[in-house]
Amino acid sequence: MRTARTSGGLFRRALALLLGAALFPALAAGCRRGPDSVRETVFAMDTVMTLTLYAGSQEQARQAMDGAVAEIRAVEGLCAPEDRDSQLYALNHGDGAWVEVPGLQDLLERSLELCRATGGALDVTAYPAVKAWGFFSGEYRVPSQAELAQLAGRIGYEALELSGSRARLPQGMEADLGAVAKGYAGDLLREGLEEAGISSALLDLGQSTIVAMGSKPGGAPWRIALQDPAGGGYLGVLELEDCALGTSGGYQRYFERDGQRYWHILDPDTAAPARSGLASVTVAAPEGILCDGLSTALFVMGLERGVQFWRERTAGLEFEAVFVTDGGELYVTAGLEDSFSLAEGFEDREVTVIRE
Repeated sequence: MRTARTSGGLFRRALALLLGAALFPALAAGCRRGPDSVRETVFAMDTVMTLTLYAGSQEQARQAMDGAVAEIRAVEGLCAPEDRDSQLYALNHGDGAWVEVPGLQDLLERSLELCRATGGALDVTAYPAVKAWGFFSGEYRVPSQAELAQLAGRIGYEALELSGSRARLPQGMEADLGAVAKGYAGDLLREGLEEAGISSALLDLGQSTIVAMGSKPGGAPWRIALQDPAGGGYLGVLELEDCALGTSGGYQRYFERDGQRYWHILDPDTAAPARSGLASVTVAAPEGILCDGLSTALFVMGLERGVQFWRERTAGLEFEAVFVTDGGELYVTAGLEDSFSLAEGFEDREVTVIRE
């Protein structure tokens, strides 16, 4: 199934949407490089990104690549929560005063709209809890119930105020845009590459975010793998054109204490890792920010609430999704039915198609 983007509304809708899943870089980039391609690996936003561009000439591809890498660095510089030069750091340390954040204005507006649409299942003000668990520093710990209750009281996107290019947070609250920044960067990259005349590219922005532009050279769709959250292999393969993908899973970033696994996806209501019965959620949509934000929110919601959210298409959000439960059950929304195939070794796995 192919996808096409159209303008209009907060989120540009797709005529058809295709799922992509927890991403296996080897398969995601599985196409033969031609003489008109340029590939570059960049470490940014705390992850390894691989950009592959195809153009009419090496010179055109190289110039477009330079612009793409510069865009990634610009977004990273705005969103780094512990970089004293970033606008996000200024916001988090504004002590309740209005702070000028012109570079973050659009991203903050889009993020808050997603927070509202998901009823707070996505909440960009959870940074104090992220730090308390050690997911930023790598110094992992399990906070006490009393500390978690105090941290949960400091989470609430409604308290983040925007007025034009200014923003403010109450003292003691901090924002973290990690759940949306890579997808947002991917959307900016796609726009810039289109302006540069690039129509075929695969932007692997880390283990959870991909933006696929057009198709592979020659017209074949891109092939993306759905990772098995329970192991190092993959559940299936799907083919896609011109869409973005975002995945959230408890297997991606976690630590263990006393036989218990704690992952980085926190429930804003508890300030603790979300225990929703899901192992992973992947979202496909026209825009990367929508994929990233919704995959996190749906993971927090769990299967039942997540399916209902898809059926209702709250706030006009158009997307497709795949849910993998803790028990390995696989659910895909109807738009994926003709595009997804199980991988070798998983042919007997039952796939439940979710319909309207």
